[in-house]
Amino acid sequence: MRYLGAATEAVPFWNRIGAFFRYPFHTDPLLVIAICTLVPLLITNSIVGLIVWLVLAIALLKYTYAVINHTAEGHMKPPPVSVAFSGSGFDIVILQLLVFILMFALVSAAMMVGGPVLMLVVLALVVLALPASVMVLAMEHSVAAAVNPMNLAVLISRIGSPYFLLYGYLILLSVASGAAQEFAFNHFAPQMANIVAGFLNSTFTLMLFHMLGYLLFQYQEELGFASDHQDEESVAEMQGRDRTHRFDADIDMNLKDGNYDRVQSMLKESLKRDPSNAHRLEQLHALLSARNDQQELYRYHPRLLTMLADRNDGDTMAGLLTTLEKVEPGFRLDDPQLAVHCAQTLYHRGQFKPALKLLQDFHKRFPESESLPQAYLTAAQALANGLGQWEKATAFLTFVKKRCGNHPLHEQIDVYLQQAQNREPLKGPKASFSVE
Repeated sequence: MRYLGAATEAVPFWNRIGAFFRYPFHTDPLLVIAICTLVPLLITNSIVGLIVWLVLAIALLKYTYAVINHTAEGHMKPPPVSVAFSGSGFDIVILQLLVFILMFALVSAAMMVGGPVLMLVVLALVVLALPASVMVLAMEHSVAAAVNPMNLAVLISRIGSPYFLLYGYLILLSVASGAAQEFAFNHFAPQMANIVAGFLNSTFTLMLFHMLGYLLFQYQEELGFASDHQDEESVAEMQGRDRTHRFDADIDMNLKDGNYDRVQSMLKESLKRDPSNAHRLEQLHALLSARNDQQELYRYHPRLLTMLADRNDGDTMAGLLTTLEKVEPGFRLDDPQLAVHCAQTLYHRGQFKPALKLLQDFHKRFPESESLPQAYLTAAQALANGLGQWEKATAFLTFVKKRCGNHPLHEQIDVYLQQAQNREPLKGPKASFSVE
């Protein structure tokens, strides 16, 4: 067996566009950008200033290549600022210059051998292979590997069509960067324009290189290496996901082996740790229903009914209420808000009689409940719209009008009463967007 790292867990890069744009705005890359942009402006035009500018440009390019390696290794957070200015790793800049020189020589040779047509063809291929060349150079630190057509072709073929999608994104980012810098030079003072242009150029460069590194990370299996998420947040997320998958696998194995008591105990323990986990509640409900364990269904009925109401699953809820009625004849819910929530769910699923049963004598059981108007409005709708019992529906609406004068629903009751008198569906007042 071969370890795949995070190859099966990596999110496709086209779903992380927002993360690529946020990447340069972490503290470390912002410091690198600020130093490389602002320091040259503080030095007068001289040989010293030129040397400082050159050193900072090399440091920035070194940092961008560190971003590729850092991301490919599974770090979604930028490398520390010290990476740009440490004493080692500057050789990558020289190697990249050599790659550019060799590519320029190849295009020039094509011009001399085949004229402008061949030169354009070779130039197009060089530009197309440039992102692949940058990735190979970052990973292997070899000029020969970075300009070897076979290496580049293999890398592009293993990534496949997403490489060309990435290429499109790179072109769009380059065009956006150029347009933004042109806008800065046309609308700002020269000093400010240099600052803005330098900041934008460095920012978009870091985005590009982070995207290239993530492409290596995403297609690590195809490229023959394995890397895991290294950041603490990603590791914690992966561990949590792994525990969930392992728990589901344990449940599945025990179900297939017929260890139903074991599965039931596992689910109950899980719900002790996370009482509102809807997925575990659904699994427990399915298991208890299949085993016809009425006592356990009764024990968990508040959470199960809440879960079913949140999912608007009135049909399953009606079946569960029938089971609860067997355990406790005349079963009623003790929570007024849950009773109304369940009754509304049942009503909307056409389960009119179970809904009315939940709301029976609501004003006697919960005389001070703020849910009373909504409860009896739901009862009136079930009677009128579902069972055609207009007189009983009118009685419930009249009760709300007399007893709930301070409730917001009170203003709409006259409309419902008029609809009941006309034997019309109780839908309340029509929406109005008029402005007085």
